Amino acid sequence: MASRPRTLQPAAAAPAARIIAAARRHLFTYGYSALTMDDLARELGMSKKTLYRHFAGKDDLVAAVLDQFAAEVRELADRLFADRELSFAAKFSRLVEAMMRRFSQVNPPVIRDLQRFSPALYARLEELRHKNIPYVFGQVLRQGQAAGMVRRDVDPDFAIEFWRSAIVALMQPDAIERTGLPPDRIFRQAIDLFFSGLLTPAGRKDHEKTLPA
Repeated sequence: MASRPRTLQPAAAAPAARIIAAARRHLFTYGYSALTMDDLARELGMSKKTLYRHFAGKDDLVAAVLDQFAAEVRELADRLFADRELSFAAKFSRLVEAMMRRFSQVNPPVIRDLQRFSPALYARLEELRHKNIPYVFGQVLRQGQAAGMVRRDVDPDFAIEFWRSAIVALMQPDAIERTGLPPDRIFRQAIDLFFSGLLTPAGRKDHEKTLPA
């Protein structure tokens, strides 16, 4: 099983960040099975010894990539929903756009590859989804209700659990293959269907103003 990524000291953060960035590009483009420490060392102009000084092995590095991806989403939500200058519709729109950009970086077969060749890391990905979805969409729903843009008769905890079950199921490799859609389009369509039933008339009108022309 992948070990938990270690907390890095400031002096080590810069090379570790470069390693994670390169590993992320490789992982999201070519998949877990194609990612090798040899390739990363050559691309970065580092020795393998340097790589292993920061990460115990490939699984430790991929775990750091997944953790970083999840942390970025949480930080984005925190930043957006703490901004008192933005309307709820603007926050929601920017969150969706940012999530779609991130999902568009992921080549669909990558998820199947991770599931097949590293069940422990795939389980970690599922765990991160289960933690992130309530954290992020809890903010969406509660701020939306406070702003009168999300129906108040909907229980937020139920709606979050409904959304989590739906999006986790849709992002399974089998579902991606059946729909033939990339993850970013699945996310966009799922958001549109889910929130069409949650937004108030005022919320829908405000949301439509933020959609691309």
